[in-house]
Amino acid sequence: MNKLLEIKNRAVKFYGEHQSYLFPIVKFVIAFAAFVTIDLNIGYMTQISSILIALLLALICTIIPINGIIWIGSVMILMDMYALSIEVAATTLVLFLVIYFIYFRFAPKDAIAVVLTPVCFCLNIPYVMPIGTGLVRKKCSVIPLACGTVIYYYIDGIKQNASALAEVVDKNGGATTKFNVTTGQLLGNQEMFAVLVTIVLAALVVNFVRCLKINNAWTLAIISGAVIQFVALLVVYLMMGLTTKIIWLAVGTVIAVIVGFIMRFIFMNLDYARTENVQFEDDEYYYYVKAVPKKMIASTEKVVKHFGNTASLGKRIPRQNKDEVSRNDIVQELNIDDNFFDK
Repeated sequence: MNKLLEIKNRAVKFYGEHQSYLFPIVKFVIAFAAFVTIDLNIGYMTQISSILIALLLALICTIIPINGIIWIGSVMILMDMYALSIEVAATTLVLFLVIYFIYFRFAPKDAIAVVLTPVCFCLNIPYVMPIGTGLVRKKCSVIPLACGTVIYYYIDGIKQNASALAEVVDKNGGATTKFNVTTGQLLGNQEMFAVLVTIVLAALVVNFVRCLKINNAWTLAIISGAVIQFVALLVVYLMMGLTTKIIWLAVGTVIAVIVGFIMRFIFMNLDYARTENVQFEDDEYYYYVKAVPKKMIASTEKVVKHFGNTASLGKRIPRQNKDEVSRNDIVQELNIDDNFFDK
């Protein structure tokens, strides 16, 4: 455990000293993952659906605010939807306007949650996001989670119905029918609403429990969020006949718990065995304070060893002749053996 604490302290110190360089790298990784996910799922416009384009756009995101990832990703999605159909692109634009109005109105600083939620859905580990967000963010951060969830299910619905949308154009050629198919696959998606409610509820419970003034609040919050997600979605998948998703539900829940405990170790690693209850007062109030120390390791002290007579360190040797100092003068001044220089 001490070794892990030492590694954590070094990592935190290293990040603090080089944050100006490391944070752009973090933005690059997040942006690149998001853009590649878009290309792999709805890369209908081949001109922008390549690793090279995703790499160049991710590099641009390193020098702009993190909300820029959302804007660039939205443009990519709209261009892909336009390549599929102008009606689908128009529907997507309206959906994005509604989602981003809500997001920028209530939680404009949680762009990472909006971007990572669809990515985690594609990796079959969306259960990480409610636990992670509930542990380190505020209650209003459930809004970016909800926005990311809706975006994922909308894109996934378009992907699954792409061939059907093409047939609608070939047979009817009407925009109204295509609008109906596009909006229907979102509004009629019962799985999306069930998952959306579960994720929001789990994030709120995690945030509530970790703020309680009890021992091991973060541990209880992680377990509570994992249990809520697993039980609720297990019932949903069984009722809807989506039994193939139960395996990924179990795997994703385990990964979410592991990630949660890693975050607890980094951000809230407390030593409850050394808890102190302190009481003091001033002219107006009487205070009861519960102090829980963090788990720390003592910093290693560097020991400098001196050889010879250390009492003479820092003393200046008087010189009769500035050009030459005799060996006898040095021996006498430093009080060392005459044969020291012969060794």
